[in-house]
Amino acid sequence: MKPEHKSKQERDDYDSPWKDMIENYLKDFLYFFFPKVAENIDWEKGYKFLDNELRKVVRDAKLGKRLADKLIEVYLKDGSETWILIHIEVQGQKEIDFAERMFIYNTRIFNLHKRPVVSLAVLSDEHSKWKPKQYSYSLLG
Repeated sequence: MKPEHKSKQERDDYDSPWKDMIENYLKDFLYFFFPKVAENIDWEKGYKFLDNELRKVVRDAKLGKRLADKLIEVYLKDGSETWILIHIEVQGQKEIDFAERMFIYNTRIFNLHKRPVVSLAVLSDEHSKWKPKQYSYSLLG
């Protein structure tokens, strides 16, 4: 069964509240959906949304415009000068190539910034058994 495709207006109407929630309540959002990730962030050092950098990553991809996707620079609590990029994806419908698309985003972000990337997905679709966990491929053995 093919995934149901929504119109641009329906996607925008669905994505906008998620985008607003992430932008205005990032800390609460992460503590609610990804508490282990949130606990490792040094919130005292702040964070920075990297929307322009995310656009560079997906600009040439035939992956469609995704309003709720966020790329955020955060610092860790471990005291190091390290920072990670958190790519947040809100997925509202079953998509066969979803794990592959997340892999593509992750590798493109890494290639652009040379920093570790944590890819997080909020699956808000109606398919309770659909839970893509990883993407892999093999060739010649």
